[in-house]
Amino acid sequence: MRRYRFMVEFSRSNQEESFAEEVRTWLEEHLVGEFSELRNRGGTGREDIPVEILLEWEKELATGGWLGLDFPEELGGRSCSLFEQVIFHQTYVETRAPGRIPNIGVTLLAPTLVAYGTYEQQARFIPEILKGNEFWCQGYSEPDAGSDLANISTRATKEGDQWIINGQKIWTSLAQYSDWIFVLCRTDMQGTRHQGLSYLLAPMEQDEIEIRPIVQITGSSEFNEVFFNDARTEGGLVVGESGSGWSVAMGTLAFERGASTLGQQTAFSQEMDELIQIAKQTGAIYDPVVRQELAKSFSELQIMRYNQMRMLSSLSREGVPGPEMSIGKLYWSSWHRRLGELGIRIRGSSGMVGVEATPPLEDSLNHGYLLDSLQRTFLYSRAHTIYAGSSQVQRNIIGERVLGLPREPREG
Repeated sequence: MRRYRFMVEFSRSNQEESFAEEVRTWLEEHLVGEFSELRNRGGTGREDIPVEILLEWEKELATGGWLGLDFPEELGGRSCSLFEQVIFHQTYVETRAPGRIPNIGVTLLAPTLVAYGTYEQQARFIPEILKGNEFWCQGYSEPDAGSDLANISTRATKEGDQWIINGQKIWTSLAQYSDWIFVLCRTDMQGTRHQGLSYLLAPMEQDEIEIRPIVQITGSSEFNEVFFNDARTEGGLVVGESGSGWSVAMGTLAFERGASTLGQQTAFSQEMDELIQIAKQTGAIYDPVVRQELAKSFSELQIMRYNQMRMLSSLSREGVPGPEMSIGKLYWSSWHRRLGELGIRIRGSSGMVGVEATPPLEDSLNHGYLLDSLQRTFLYSRAHTIYAGSSQVQRNIIGERVLGLPREPREG
């Protein structure tokens, strides 16, 4: 299959080329010892590296200041430009450094504190996050409030100088490894939907919080149920004003789609290359329908890149991500799910069989069988169109907040 690349690239100054070389050199010097076997392994949905090792890798990255690229130096960051952040994430993936664990403290909570938190909150939490000392999880979704986040029922009441939290969260990524959680809860019981919500920060290490891992279709337990039974946190650990939690929560979701997405797309490009190689090895490349699907996926990957650079240009002007970021989330999540489906088609019957683990795995949904990277992509990518705002919600955001269309009618 003859391939053409139409890749839009930013032109780099000598200083920026020097920065990219600094990133490459640091990674080569630190991917040694216990980290030397991590290259081209791990990543979202690929659980072939124990979480404990990935947490140690985050601490190793922190020693080079790589967790705080876009944070001010007074908070322990590097004050990198948006373009330098893009360079880091692209270079990181290009060197096939280990797929990183979702570090929600770095990507979501810390930027939220910069935008909405008090000076005391920033000084207390951000330096520890950027040192890799404190790991966070997100308390948003509930059994009856997934895509419809405004329907949450977890509540918090003020007693003296503390908040008392009761309720349940679900699909809480890596809660079992987290030190802290940011919780969207209802603090004004008279408020409805978006009104009366608050954004609280709570320590996980307390008997009043129960964590129940959820076994996923990939056989691992990244997600969890979290139960709050009179859990406590300090009265001053509310981000923004009490009752303004909805706007803070939406700001957090917007930060999820920033500079790292071009690194994500570099990883997608590597997956695309690997899939083409598999198609050549299996002979599927000679099927005209498969060839057409591969060409379509490749073209869509380039469109994804163009769109993300447009979003980053907007981010560099405004400083805070806008609702346009939903376009990127909707596009890449659907694309990656289709790529996983195409990969299994190309693999054929061999893609339906796992490899027996030695020694056998315990408590695994896959009954002691290991999945390869393509099988994990196929299975885990089913979640892409649900988490971080389902595709249906993204379409509503685009229609209402980007295109200015009337709000969707609600039943009742």
